[in-house]
Amino acid sequence: MNDLLASAVAAHGGLERWNRIRAIRVEASISGAFWEMKGKSDLLKDVRFEVDTTRQRMVMDYIGHDRRSLFEPDRVVLQQADGTVLTSRDNPERSFDGHTFETPWDDLHLAYFTGEALWTYLTTPFLLTWPGFLCEEITPLEAEGETWRRLHVTFPNHIKSHTRQQVFCFGPDNLLRRHDFTIDIVDPTTESHLHATDYRTINGLLIPTTRRAYTTLGDTRIPLVAIDITHLEMLA
Repeated sequence: MNDLLASAVAAHGGLERWNRIRAIRVEASISGAFWEMKGKSDLLKDVRFEVDTTRQRMVMDYIGHDRRSLFEPDRVVLQQADGTVLTSRDNPERSFDGHTFETPWDDLHLAYFTGEALWTYLTTPFLLTWPGFLCEEITPLEAEGETWRRLHVTFPNHIKSHTRQQVFCFGPDNLLRRHDFTIDIVDPTTESHLHATDYRTINGLLIPTTRRAYTTLGDTRIPLVAIDITHLEMLA
């Protein structure tokens, strides 16, 4: 295992603890200008989701909307809370063909994007130890009064994520500080910087409960994406 990745995995609780769990159950509020632009901010203000830690799968409940989405890499499904299927989409990544940053989304677009994004965020850095991931330490970055070691990661084709080439920045304590990427299905030319803060220890595993990506409007910096986790539970 790459030295930086090994240090990060240990700092976040270690593979032994991680391998004891099968899922993470989360309650959160997700907001920001990005979701408003896509016309979906109301759906994400109060959500509950479960991330499978053994395969790429996530289930999300949109509290107060009688909606549940099921994400897997090749299929997304929208249900009512009682399990009644409302609609589904195979090969959902293809439905973003021709989209621009400003293109509004339907509920299945939202289910796919939140699925691949949140699943990646909640399983990092342990995910990066899976077969098929290529990891290389690159030049460190001076930021926020610290030196951040950076891990350049190439994702395997079978894992759906923002893009294949991503960079993870770790602080002196080897905890994730920032996640850098472009998003192929939104705008592959614009780099995003997702900051991770407010770590909480659950069953010996350290998980950031606040994530922020920012944009500027004139002289003002505003949250493009804000993820605030209010509850975490590890499921064995």
